[in-house]
Amino acid sequence: MSSAPQILVVAGEASGDAHAAELVAALRARRPDLSFFGMGGSRLAAQGVELLYGAHEVNVMGITEVLPKIPRILQVMGGLARAAAERRPACAILVDIPDFNLRLAARLKKLGIPVAYYVSPMIWAWRRGRVKTIARLVDRMLCILPFEEDFYREAGVAARYVGSPVVEQVPAPASALAFRQKLGLPPEAPTLALLPGSRMSEIRRILPSMVGAAKTLVAERPGLQVVVPVAPTIAREEILSRFEGSGVRPILVEGRAPEVVGASDAAIVASGTAALEAGLMQRPLVVVYRVSLLTYLVGRMMLKVAHVALVNLLANRRVVPELLQGDMTPERIAGEIRRLWVPGAPRDEMLRGLEEVRTRLGESGAATRAAESVLELLPAAKV
Repeated sequence: MSSAPQILVVAGEASGDAHAAELVAALRARRPDLSFFGMGGSRLAAQGVELLYGAHEVNVMGITEVLPKIPRILQVMGGLARAAAERRPACAILVDIPDFNLRLAARLKKLGIPVAYYVSPMIWAWRRGRVKTIARLVDRMLCILPFEEDFYREAGVAARYVGSPVVEQVPAPASALAFRQKLGLPPEAPTLALLPGSRMSEIRRILPSMVGAAKTLVAERPGLQVVVPVAPTIAREEILSRFEGSGVRPILVEGRAPEVVGASDAAIVASGTAALEAGLMQRPLVVVYRVSLLTYLVGRMMLKVAHVALVNLLANRRVVPELLQGDMTPERIAGEIRRLWVPGAPRDEMLRGLEEVRTRLGESGAATRAAESVLELLPAAKV
């Protein structure tokens, strides 16, 4: 085994994999002697990280969805903890997936391994009591939303706002025509983007309502093209099967979700990182989401914020519509898109709000700043 310092990296879903990969690249640029191992997806693999487990192993959302996978999730957690005990990494970088990563952090703490946490758990939104656990387990919290740093520091957590990696992961602003040409889409056709998420549970619960709304809008706008970016975690057939019988023939694009939004006149987007990416593309959008009833009821009891969409949280007001649970009907979705489709006060007001959110997130360079903070942990680490 190499005597060069090793770093454990653990990321779950697609956005976390992308953020982690950029951080690894930034660390390698400063310390070429570092090596990395852990859990992640294709982006971390492309950076040469030795993946002991794939991100798909823990990529589930919601109480009813996670229960059947608990035995395997615990196996993966145990395997990562054993690998850390054997290899003694100089530090660990845990990215997002707090229910998994905070439990893993507890095991790493017992091993004396410093922990940097990238992409803060949204405990300011719900389960605020976990901040005491985080203060005990996390040596450096790397925040990607500007209001998080003060929240954590007030609770005694060593936190730093490094900027939002999403800012540099989305393409530079351009016209819808330019993005359509880039994607090989008919340039003059009115375009609706559907972003149903990257988990199968999201495809099952969210996409049918999106398809219903698209069916209504296609009937009203002859020539409307419906474009769906397909996450690498989802088979194309799963997307296409939800359109069967609707009369809507979607154009599927492999990944490239921000560009698909950029090519659109309006977008319907599942809540999460994708909604923030979509907002940064400066196109009118409607945010939707649905989870199991049990997950929703538990979540509502614990939720401490007025909004769900990151765009609205950052603006501290309702910039984009949020249609959640029973409100996420094809009729309601189509109605919101219809209101935003054409030039006018609602569209203009939303676009001003999205521009304000983009400004609040600040400059690019999140991975570079995050790497600087991680490197500060290395001298005191056992290597």
